Amino acid sequence: MLSFGLDYTTAATLWATIGLVIFLAIAIYAGLPKMITGMLDERIKKIEDDLAEAKRLRSEAEALLADYEKKRVEAEQEAASIVTAAQDEAKRLAAEANESLKDLVTRRTKAVEDKIAQAEAQALAEVRAKSADVAIEAARILLNKQVGEKGPALIDQAIKDVGARLN
Repeated sequence: MLSFGLDYTTAATLWATIGLVIFLAIAIYAGLPKMITGMLDERIKKIEDDLAEAKRLRSEAEALLADYEKKRVEAEQEAASIVTAAQDEAKRLAAEANESLKDLVTRRTKAVEDKIAQAEAQALAEVRAKSADVAIEAARILLNKQVGEKGPALIDQAIKDVGARLN
């Protein structure tokens, strides 16, 4: 090895440095830094594209989230309106049922009152008929008794009355 009057460690360091410089000169001449820079630029470009894609996907996800949130709110509002409508319908049906029940009670009460009035009228007619029968029977008995006692005098008086009225 050529040492040029240097000790071995210094000579080795010198030759290593010269070899490194020659290697770097060959690498630069061969375009190694341009290749490394190109590879790094491609890697940066890919990372930027991935970030842009991630941002686009994130914005799409946020749009979908907002859309689903809007749909959820609309569904909750629709559900609330359905519940309100059902409650209103239940109140209306209850009011109709109550009104129908009142009408039924009124009709039934009127029917019962009519039957009672009819029964009263029938009972009154029966009482009158019975009273008339009893009065006739009493009159018959009384007339039989009086005719038996005063019959000839009554007949004479009736004949006189008829004669007086005819003249």
